[in-house]
Amino acid sequence: MLKDSKSSYAIEGERAPQDRIQRWGRVIGEAGRQALDLEEFLRLQRIVIGDARFTKLGLRDEDGFVGDHERDTQMPLPGHISARPEDLTALIDGVIAFDRGPARQLDPVIAATILAFGFVYIHPFEDGNGRIHRYLIHHVLAQRGFNPPGVVFPISAAILGQIDEYRRVLENYSSRLLPLVEWEPTDRFNVRVLNDTGDFYRFFDATPHAEFLYACVRKTVEEDLPYETDFLRRYDRFRQLVTGFIDMPDRMVDLLFRFLNQNDGHLSNRARQREFEALSDEEAQRLEGIYQEVFGQKVFGGGFCPD
Repeated sequence: MLKDSKSSYAIEGERAPQDRIQRWGRVIGEAGRQALDLEEFLRLQRIVIGDARFTKLGLRDEDGFVGDHERDTQMPLPGHISARPEDLTALIDGVIAFDRGPARQLDPVIAATILAFGFVYIHPFEDGNGRIHRYLIHHVLAQRGFNPPGVVFPISAAILGQIDEYRRVLENYSSRLLPLVEWEPTDRFNVRVLNDTGDFYRFFDATPHAEFLYACVRKTVEEDLPYETDFLRRYDRFRQLVTGFIDMPDRMVDLLFRFLNQNDGHLSNRARQREFEALSDEEAQRLEGIYQEVFGQKVFGGGFCPD
């Protein structure tokens, strides 16, 4: 849950404080239990934003866009224009109706695709849309029993690993939508939509989005989850061998693992002189040997990983 929460913030280019990551992780762990309605969306936004002093909570009351501003004039350079504020209530009602009706008859991955990407194109909030969009994937998969009970499907972590393709998928529809939206810049460097755009958000071709989400699911099921499972088994074995050799609390075993993992299976001089000063040379060598015995000698991410 924490890994997926952290990944969801990372997708947005944010490094959230640990308490916000933990709070959103707990929400992800409860996905699928609460029926979707406007109050639930507002609750999710409050949790995502946390400190709302500089963000207006609730449905937007102005037009909005995703993109940049021209450096000199600050004129908007939209890559995606969001639904008009006067359409938001009806569009969100449609999202809720889809979740309660047609989504129940569809394949879970397809239902999650339509619900989540439909929501993010509407972009109903000033901030928090992306993280709620990915939460909706958790919501559908958990509600439909796609994941085993107690297992959180790490969708944001899977997306983060394919972030360029994710952006291309989002842009696939936005780039076709943009020429159909008539707009003008405002004196607050925002956009003002001039034509009726509601149906552009009610109906969209979700084929590339579903293909992308299926690819994420397949990679997670066939690669990521088996790797994580294998790692946890090896870590349990590492802990058993360490505590069978020397009396060490779990927090120190974890610290030992992290030091060994960061230094190619060896305790650094700093670790030997500080946190593990009490070890003899023979004990330190034995612990390094346990690490290499359990995790092999394939270097990965600054340390060893399973062969």
